[in-house]
Amino acid sequence: MTTITADKLKDEYLRIRSYSEQLVEPLEIEDFIVQADTHVSPTKWHLAHTTWFFETFLLKNYLSNYTVFHKDYNYLFNSYYETVGKFHPQKSRGLITRPTVSETFSYRKYVDDHILSLIKDIDQVDAEKIRQLIEIGLNHEQQHQELLLTDLKYNFSFNPTNPVYITNDTFGNSSAQDLNFVDINGGLVEIGNDGEGFSFDNEGPRHKKWLDPYRLANRPVTNGEYLQFIEDGGYTQAEYWLSDGWNAVKTYKWQAPQYWEKHDGEWFVYTLSGLLPVNEHAPVSHISFYEADAYARWAGKRLPTEEEWEHGLKQTPIKGNFAEQGYFQPIAENYGEQPFSKGFGDVWEWTQSAYSPYPRSKPLKGALGEYNAKFMANQMVLKGGSCATPESHIRLTYRNFFYPQMRWQFSGLRLAEDGE
Repeated sequence: MTTITADKLKDEYLRIRSYSEQLVEPLEIEDFIVQADTHVSPTKWHLAHTTWFFETFLLKNYLSNYTVFHKDYNYLFNSYYETVGKFHPQKSRGLITRPTVSETFSYRKYVDDHILSLIKDIDQVDAEKIRQLIEIGLNHEQQHQELLLTDLKYNFSFNPTNPVYITNDTFGNSSAQDLNFVDINGGLVEIGNDGEGFSFDNEGPRHKKWLDPYRLANRPVTNGEYLQFIEDGGYTQAEYWLSDGWNAVKTYKWQAPQYWEKHDGEWFVYTLSGLLPVNEHAPVSHISFYEADAYARWAGKRLPTEEEWEHGLKQTPIKGNFAEQGYFQPIAENYGEQPFSKGFGDVWEWTQSAYSPYPRSKPLKGALGEYNAKFMANQMVLKGGSCATPESHIRLTYRNFFYPQMRWQFSGLRLAEDGE
């Protein structure tokens, strides 16, 4: 953690908190409560839960004589923190009509006012701990800004009228770069956060890792390339799939990436700008780990490990199609620089690495130890951020993680192969 001044902390707090409210400005009241499945949450819940985080881990512990906004909110808006108390089941979040949207915004303002007071009058005894907790809370809110968008897209996708969250018909007309592979020597490399700037506990400690020579694609796989996999019967040939992946294909009846649908022989995709033709030059997204792995096998390649990805892209500037660009959809335009493009933004890139702790890793003490560590089983690591990720939130060492069958996130892939 890097200590920052109270003024900068205040500015960052206001900037990030206000961006959440900016994201919901296009919505109607009816949009705030929809929950189409158990793995997503209503928009209203995201706004309240991120506020609960600041109230629970900061105001209750560090602001003298603080009075909670409402006694029932700890139960309603706790997500999964067993050490904090009982919580309302995730599958039932869409059943809660009260508090209202208006009351939720009042809750946010109440907590914001008290957090700003806390920042202004930080007790020097606890100053560093308070700053660290606020930084965690702000990065937590940025995670939920992305989830707010991806959950909203999922919820909207069940409406046959294809609701438009934001009108954006211009995604550019650039062609994808030619696909090529960059040779990387590997050797004994260092992986993980070096302690500079903010990072989550799962990004460290920095440690050494041996990498054999390998080759990494200069860009992610495109929709057009993935379409060739579909047309070649990729979803009907078991030899390309892991056993669990093939079971998922049959169980969920996958035939294409999530949100794709075919009309009169042409592929369309549901976006937050409505139903649009599939752009063959944009990175493919909304595919599961199983689909990414199957495509790589079909192409005669493989997925990179998270260490190969991180080492290979260590000189790539963090610049790309992030949430701030306002597309909320992968695009063909290249924001990156050679030798790799689109390393950051557009789509989270699946790796072949299981989500597990780094050597000598220790969870945070107390309730926040539940933030990442207890999920280190049966999930896979993704790297690079997406078109729904806030740009200031992403970094080279960031480790996202999802179950291998999940595909509601903007998740794609970059190919790799062994070197000589």
